[in-house]
Amino acid sequence: MGCFLYILSIMANLKKRTVKNPSLNSKTLLVCGGAGFIGSNFIRMVLDRYPRVRVINLDKLTYAGNPDNLRDIAHDSRYYFVRGDIAKQGKMMEICKEFRPDYIVNFAAETHVDRSVHEGATPFFQTNVLGTLKILEAVRAFPVSSFLQISTDEVYGSLSIKSRKRFTEESPLAANSPYAASKASADLLCRSFFKTYNVPVVITRCSNNYGPYQTPEKLIPFFVSQLMVGKPLTLYGDGRNVRDWIHVDDHNNAALRVLLSGVHGEIYNVGASTEISNIALVKKMLRHFKKSTNNIIFIANRPGHDLRYAVDASKIEKQLGWKPKHSFESAFLETIDWYKAHQQWMRRALKRIGTPNAHISH
Repeated sequence: MGCFLYILSIMANLKKRTVKNPSLNSKTLLVCGGAGFIGSNFIRMVLDRYPRVRVINLDKLTYAGNPDNLRDIAHDSRYYFVRGDIAKQGKMMEICKEFRPDYIVNFAAETHVDRSVHEGATPFFQTNVLGTLKILEAVRAFPVSSFLQISTDEVYGSLSIKSRKRFTEESPLAANSPYAASKASADLLCRSFFKTYNVPVVITRCSNNYGPYQTPEKLIPFFVSQLMVGKPLTLYGDGRNVRDWIHVDDHNNAALRVLLSGVHGEIYNVGASTEISNIALVKKMLRHFKKSTNNIIFIANRPGHDLRYAVDASKIEKQLGWKPKHSFESAFLETIDWYKAHQQWMRRALKRIGTPNAHISH
């Protein structure tokens, strides 16, 4: 009996060793919002990693959906672009019926908080809530192996500057901006479809991203664009608001890990434990440009401006073995230099926007 159990143990260990990690090879991946900042970097990573994957990119091409972000892979035979709105009646059903995706990731979203505050919240709820609902309904009709909803740490609200607390996946939802409220609403829709219909959905809530191809209305590329033409940098309040920064590649590696191996119905926080205040970030940028702090202008604080974001990412680290790889100190400067070196991309992206952050531009 002892010998028999020993053989069974050996066979079990061999079986464990031969189990392959989930792969996207020979699979069809539908990426919603793949022409934006994070989505385009995700598509490029997937194509680099899986030689036999088929990627469908569905994007509305708003000001933030930029075809230039994927110009280098536009003619890849594994890549298909479809222009369309996830919130449009019947569009998601049509796409899922035609391409029959194995996996879906939803990056499609209105994300700029300032727009939700100063220009109106309707587009945010149209895309972020109704659009997510349409994806969930399509997944019910055309089942997939997994659907990943990309969310944000902003759904948790704000932390005290003096606190050492971090948001966990069990932290209550306490959105303070229309944008955050729209993302929290979408998260609850995902939960309801999992609980009610057993839709195989997983959610990631990530901290602030930085890296190449980010729409130049967001803080880092916006400030780079300002400095490149000799304009001052505008900060809300006293600039002490703290954000937890993560490189887009680290975020996308986490997203892929959750898509392929995450437990359906679960939420995973994603962060790099890199907390830095806006004023400290701006001073780093000014030093890199060899400019003084006289280039900073402080203005009245934004309504509902959250003080501090910080997420506890121990769940994804322990359960899925993910960890961030980029050092902020070096990757932040590399990101600045990328924008400086890609001035044509920057000019074209700014043209798509018009006047970025017109309410604070000088």
